[in-house]
Amino acid sequence: MKIDGHIDYIYSTKPVLNLSLSTGGGPMEKTIVIADDEPITMMDICEMLRENGYNVVGEAYDGFDAVEICRKQKPDLVLIDVKMPLLDGIKASKIILNEGLSDSVVLLTAYSGSEYVEQAKDAGVMGYIVKPIEEKCLLPAIEVAITKGKEIKRIKDDAEKVKKDLKSRKIIEKAKGVLMTKYRITEEEAYGKIRKLSMDKRCSMEKIAGAILMNGN
Repeated sequence: MKIDGHIDYIYSTKPVLNLSLSTGGGPMEKTIVIADDEPITMMDICEMLRENGYNVVGEAYDGFDAVEICRKQKPDLVLIDVKMPLLDGIKASKIILNEGLSDSVVLLTAYSGSEYVEQAKDAGVMGYIVKPIEEKCLLPAIEVAITKGKEIKRIKDDAEKVKKDLKSRKIIEKAKGVLMTKYRITEEEAYGKIRKLSMDKRCSMEKIAGAILMNGN
């Protein structure tokens, strides 16, 4: 699976699948920000989404405002038009994804040319829907994009956790070496000292190990 610079699908106005979506709110309600400089298109999309149980938490008429709304709302998904004033949808999408303001972005456009598709791929968006927007295409695209976005985020988070755990283990190993040399104790005893200090100070073993290394130097 490619994580960056990959589009999972391109939607036309042909139906793809029929999803049954909950119309209820509650903790599982998905949040969406919409950005389009056409008021009628914006109104139509908002109506489709709200009727199907989505929570539209922001509406923007240019890319700059879309980014600012995402910074405040951190939505599950952003639907954003390619051609907009001040900051276009491609550039706004890059900012949103690079800053982690949303897990998923789907582009809306009246253009289906290959140059736009390539730009969309470079931006790392999850989908590309060609106008006019139809509910039977929009809803499946949203569900797939949100699911894929969360999956990719989980993979990235897991990779980051492994990286942090490895760094932490290396620091603790070095601190154990310092204690073993200083007090002439076993590795198990050194680990026990770090663990006890961690519990007494109510902080991570990595922080205790870092302090030992600083003091040892």
